[in-house]
Amino acid sequence: MAATDIARQVGEGCRTVPLAGHVGFDSLPDQLVNKSVSQGFCFNILCVGETGLGKSTLMDTLFNTKFEGEPATHTQPGVQLRSNTYDLQESNVGLKLTIVSTVGFGDQINKEDSYKPIVEFIDAQFEAYLQEELKIRRVLHTYHDSRIHACLYFIAPTGHSLKSLDLVTMKKLDSKVNIIPIIAKSDAISKSELTKFKIKITSELVSNGVQIYQFPTDDESVAEINGTMNAHLPFAVIGSTEELKIGNKMMKARQYPWGTVQVENEAHCDFVKLREMLIRVNMEDLREQTHSRHYELYRRCKLEEMGFKDTDPDSKPFSLQETYEAKRNEFLGELQKKEEEMRQMFVQRVKEKEAELKEAEKELHEKFDRLKKLHQDEKKKLEDKKKSLDDEVNAFKQRKTAAELLQSQGSQAGGSQTLKRDKEKKNLGFL
Repeated sequence: MAATDIARQVGEGCRTVPLAGHVGFDSLPDQLVNKSVSQGFCFNILCVGETGLGKSTLMDTLFNTKFEGEPATHTQPGVQLRSNTYDLQESNVGLKLTIVSTVGFGDQINKEDSYKPIVEFIDAQFEAYLQEELKIRRVLHTYHDSRIHACLYFIAPTGHSLKSLDLVTMKKLDSKVNIIPIIAKSDAISKSELTKFKIKITSELVSNGVQIYQFPTDDESVAEINGTMNAHLPFAVIGSTEELKIGNKMMKARQYPWGTVQVENEAHCDFVKLREMLIRVNMEDLREQTHSRHYELYRRCKLEEMGFKDTDPDSKPFSLQETYEAKRNEFLGELQKKEEEMRQMFVQRVKEKEAELKEAEKELHEKFDRLKKLHQDEKKKLEDKKKSLDDEVNAFKQRKTAAELLQSQGSQAGGSQTLKRDKEKKNLGFL
């Protein structure tokens, strides 16, 4: 439905009623401001760039302070994201600032997957916020929103063209975060080279379809300045925490043998433009774009992956509850189907196991019968052999008895003959 149709419907249903006196709802903006100030704000910046491009120095310069941190080395085996949160106070406004730096980015020989840890980190923050939203008891008013609101992409001041690593990384990030490209250490190239470098970068981003953050021009109060600043992208910046006395003032600057580069001098660099656009004019828009565009895209894709949708197959409105019930019924149906399949599989396996056990039991019975028959045959053989041996023993005993009898008879006969001979000899002697 077009916006004009909505406005027409609202206009037809509303009446303008004059007030007899002051009611007080004109103080509602003041109430919102006071409530927001009391709660404080959060802002999260992701600094992407190769080691040594001055990411930490630029953050110190932007917020006019010295953040604690260890300098990164070029010996990291992979890309690591280091997150630090600080509580800042300016006047009566509190800001919870989170700075995320990419340690080791671009230091590896194989840079093919250098962007993956960054994408995973951004998605992890979206996922954490989505899980908080989906809780039954939500505490979003006290939840620390860690979603990345702005990505400052640091481009090396080569003066030629973007590196393949830069193009691939920005292409992977442009749908997930607000990218603001900046040329780091822009005092390393001349002014004419810098102008050509900016044109070259813009041309390469357009030709490769990289969508960088455009400062909004729909608000009349900032349309003119944002429109002008969009033409200055990418910003050429210089960072420095060292203050030098220039004239009668102390200014942040960099001292060289040939002269001094002033950080806040717009004739020297675009640092002031970056600070103006990032913090003083468009910080809230960056937060809003993160929530309404990038997070909503992640949320929509995530819910669609889970099967949720706004319309049914007939393109009729489909509430979240109906979607949940439909998915629940579908899940229960799939669960029952899977349970039935598992039950059938279990029954089939039980039958197969029973058949295997019966076959094994049959084999055991056959083996037992064979062993039993073999045992009986061996027993019969042993019994026959025992009977034969018993017969032989009995026969031997009979023969032994007969022999002993004959021997005893023979010894009796021999004894009687000897007595007779002795008697005869005795008689002869007497004669």
